[in-house]
Amino acid sequence: MPLTCFKSYDIRGRLGTELNENIAYDIGRAYARVIKPKSVVIGGDARATSESLKLALSQGLQAEGVDTIDIGLVGTEEIYFAVPHLNAGGGIMVTASHNPIDYNGMKLVREQSIPLSGGTELLAIKSLAETKPWKDEITEDACLGSYQVQSILAPYVQHLLSYIDVSKLRPLKLVVNSGNGAAGHVIDALEGQFERLDVPIEFIKVFHEPDETFPNGIPNPILIENRQVTIDAVLAHKADFGIAWDGDFDRCFLFDETGQFIEGYYIVGLLAEMFLQKSSGEPIIHDPRLIWNTQDIVKNAGGQPIMSQTGHAFIKERMRAENAIYGGEMSAHHYFRDFHYCDSGMIPWLLVAELLSIKEQPLSEMVSERISHYPSSGEINLKIIDPELAKRSVLAEFGSQAIEVDNTDGISMTFADSGKQWRFNLRCSNTEPLVRLNLESRADKRLMQEKTKELLSFLTQFSIDKEC
Repeated sequence: MPLTCFKSYDIRGRLGTELNENIAYDIGRAYARVIKPKSVVIGGDARATSESLKLALSQGLQAEGVDTIDIGLVGTEEIYFAVPHLNAGGGIMVTASHNPIDYNGMKLVREQSIPLSGGTELLAIKSLAETKPWKDEITEDACLGSYQVQSILAPYVQHLLSYIDVSKLRPLKLVVNSGNGAAGHVIDALEGQFERLDVPIEFIKVFHEPDETFPNGIPNPILIENRQVTIDAVLAHKADFGIAWDGDFDRCFLFDETGQFIEGYYIVGLLAEMFLQKSSGEPIIHDPRLIWNTQDIVKNAGGQPIMSQTGHAFIKERMRAENAIYGGEMSAHHYFRDFHYCDSGMIPWLLVAELLSIKEQPLSEMVSERISHYPSSGEINLKIIDPELAKRSVLAEFGSQAIEVDNTDGISMTFADSGKQWRFNLRCSNTEPLVRLNLESRADKRLMQEKTKELLSFLTQFSIDKEC
């Protein structure tokens, strides 16, 4: 039977039917045969099935003679850190991140935490896991791999702190919302380090303990309904800013001192400027959905803005090719050269804390000017009957009016209406019947809102809701 849990660059599926322990075991064996590692680091998020899936995966790896190093309940970035730190040949994180509670999945890397190629390596693993060329039973003289449990929390936390000058941190009060996911133990470890170093950082902890039942909802701060508890905590405690993570904390979402949610787009510009102030002339990678703010900041700071196709595998590949110091996506994924070109949900807020301490101004003031210069719609997801048809129709309807059309990822069009510029990007989802729309203007919020409404009105004719 075809394994439907294999997606473009990771594994995600409904529990029981699309992903179970038997499938996890087969994935372990297939991964071992395709990647051929001597050792593999494994970890899991807080979901109820992550532990059993992780152990089944380990048994599959061990059956192929691969040693497994289990680092326990962790976030994806702890796998990214552990693979090169332990000199392992690969790593697999069992997580469904922000997916519904009846899902789970896996994120796979090879040595040095390099992503697997979706077009070759992941397809090869899928093919082997489907055909199962290995024998049903392991003979007594089979050379099995070993299994050990090892914590990498201490060196990982030390690495996180290497991105900032701890001595510059001033007293800050921070709301941290782990969403009952996996982020809490890292915050506790950082808190211990701050206390030891006499750094005056106070954490207001929300939904801090991991809970497999997710009593407060799936940890997904991108959903507007999931943001209010962080906003309320920021206001109630008069915090300097708030942070919320998804289930495996590879993304972090920031709220300013007024409780305002800050789109990831503007954080990309903020972090890019920080890195360029310390190291001018460096390449900065960004995605094509919203670009003007990032390009403007990077150029003015003496850097090189380089656009890449959306998605962690594309961003990481381009970062390695350009040796970029930093890369950011508006979806709140932030990538760092010194973190093996991988994304982290912990490094960004630490950098923002340092920036607030140095500038001694609130976060709202740091981003308000950039938001007014380049107002944006944020990402709007639309359920579409035929996403490709919708995209072609948009191109036919609006293409002749555009002063620039770019096909780096989906379609991006730039317009000049009476001298006022605006642009949009429209992409099709790789896994769902969705199109994703992002629109921005140059210093004209009303124009941005009008054009967003116009695009949405045009796309309504293709929507699933209309069909129903």
